[in-house]
Amino acid sequence: MEIVPSQDGIGDIDLLHEIGSRMATDPFHEVLARIIDMVTAAMRCDSCFIYVLEADKLVLRASKNPHADVVDQLKMAMGQGVTGWVAKNRQAVSLPSKAWTDPRFAGFVNLPEDQFEAFLSVPILCRGRLVGVVNVQHRQPHHHSRREIRLITLIGYLVGAEIEMARMEYENEQLAHQLENRKLMERAKGLLQRELNIDEETAYLMLQKQSRQKRKPLREIAEAVILLDDLKRGKANPSS
Repeated sequence: MEIVPSQDGIGDIDLLHEIGSRMATDPFHEVLARIIDMVTAAMRCDSCFIYVLEADKLVLRASKNPHADVVDQLKMAMGQGVTGWVAKNRQAVSLPSKAWTDPRFAGFVNLPEDQFEAFLSVPILCRGRLVGVVNVQHRQPHHHSRREIRLITLIGYLVGAEIEMARMEYENEQLAHQLENRKLMERAKGLLQRELNIDEETAYLMLQKQSRQKRKPLREIAEAVILLDDLKRGKANPSS
């Protein structure tokens, strides 16, 4: 998506139309990636982060720059750093230069963007309730114009409901995945208990040991145990 903001506001109108026309039930991270594109199209920036409120923590869920080691891992408490302050107070914060000198600033060793000069943080809301925070950063000092702040704030309002719906769907998928994993583990443990005449704890420890030795997830080990049992049953009953 290539939208160049113009002095007469036509670029802004095109951008807002793009947001409204693309609201859909896409996967959670695709929704966030699309919002990153929208924000960076509205403001030429060097970094853009989206934090999503989950329970009582702000979780870094999307980044303009690749950060595989921190996306979905980094969590902040409400009130922590500028991002946490924005979330707690539901107010935008604009720091045009030396953002790290702001007393509210909280840096992270594995985020080089913390050394960028300019920092704009805006709350993302859905029906007055906090959904998350979007941060925009520039390597060099940058004065955030009234237009830029209002546009990013408006984007936050417009995408709040989409993020919330995508987050809820993502959480449901994660719960379903966890339930499926639990069922597989229970079945694999039961098969080992029956075949080796061992107790449940010993069966679980055997699965864990295989997982460590083969460097594969427990789910894959459990699936292998189940598959092996199915193959044995097939040989024992070739006519079935």
